[in-house]
Amino acid sequence: MKTYNTVKIEKEGGITWVILNRPEKRNCMSPELHFEMVDVLIELESDPETRVLILTGEGESWCAGQDLKAFFRELDGKPAERRRAEWATHEWRWRHLLTFPVPTIAMVNGYCFGGGFTQLVACDIAIAAEEATFGLSEINFGIFPGGIVSRVIADAMSYRDALYYSLTGDTFDGKQAAEMRLVNYAVPLDKLRDETVKLANKLIDKNPAALRATKEVFKTCRNMDYTHAEEYIGAKLVALRATDPEKGRDEGIKQFIDDKTYRPGLESYQRKE
Repeated sequence: MKTYNTVKIEKEGGITWVILNRPEKRNCMSPELHFEMVDVLIELESDPETRVLILTGEGESWCAGQDLKAFFRELDGKPAERRRAEWATHEWRWRHLLTFPVPTIAMVNGYCFGGGFTQLVACDIAIAAEEATFGLSEINFGIFPGGIVSRVIADAMSYRDALYYSLTGDTFDGKQAAEMRLVNYAVPLDKLRDETVKLANKLIDKNPAALRATKEVFKTCRNMDYTHAEEYIGAKLVALRATDPEKGRDEGIKQFIDDKTYRPGLESYQRKE
């Protein structure tokens, strides 16, 4: 992998850690970080070593939103540069991350504010430290959650919670984020990495083609009516059987019916890599 100024990449046993690396700025996002993250995700999308991607932040923060000085003030009067930066921020945080080909986990280790909610929601699964602090503080600057934050929180938070925290700017912790289902669950900070790795390894045991298809089907069907969803899912099942190099469906049924070595709902079928 390349080296970057604002992002660190670490790999271990099928897990790729993508670490926002501006701890002195609470990992808030500069144009440079956006451009580097576009490159990082493009590189990793076809990386055979990346079976699960974990997005986290260096130091005590996950991501404190946009760098107001670097992203806004310093681009005043520079419309072309601002347009490129705006393209990059949406390109990696939503288009690439949302459709990333392997499971993605947001490991929220600290502050998560404003623009950081976009990549939080784009990740498939989110685990937070109980001590993490979340906030939609834009109202305190006299604005509202911009980019596509107002849209993504409408998906990930309840109507009441999304409006309450957008209108008040109040913060909430990891436990509250789990209670409102913004994250899947929260654990003490000193157990966060171990619990995230445990989950990542559970995913690594699954059939990679089935994992990818599961993500694609869920995210594509969410905005379909039932008739179109039925047609799409049927076609996707045929495509998965035709393209899965492991032939996971056939192997799983064989191990269940013929070999009697596999119990659905309790464990994964035995993969042959």
